[in-house]
Amino acid sequence: MSIQRLDAEEWHHRAACRGPNQIIFFPPPRLERRSEKRMREKRAKEICTECGVRDACLEYALSIREQHGIWGGLTENERREIILTAT
Repeated sequence: MSIQRLDAEEWHHRAACRGPNQIIFFPPPRLERRSEKRMREKRAKEICTECGVRDACLEYALSIREQHGIWGGLTENERREIILTAT
């Protein structure tokens, strides 16, 4: 389903990352160890696999070139690769 057909507000409300788990989708304000980062990102991606609006989320993140966090099951580096290959 394209983001044009699904109101941006609506997909946000249906996202699996809402609630107490949303903190794992973004790096903490303090420096995190590489192993902690990998574990946090892995858990976030697991939540994304169960999300019904994952495609809309990823499409949104790519369209605004979001630079932080896990969106649509991808890290900022993974999204950057998609953008670079598309140009």
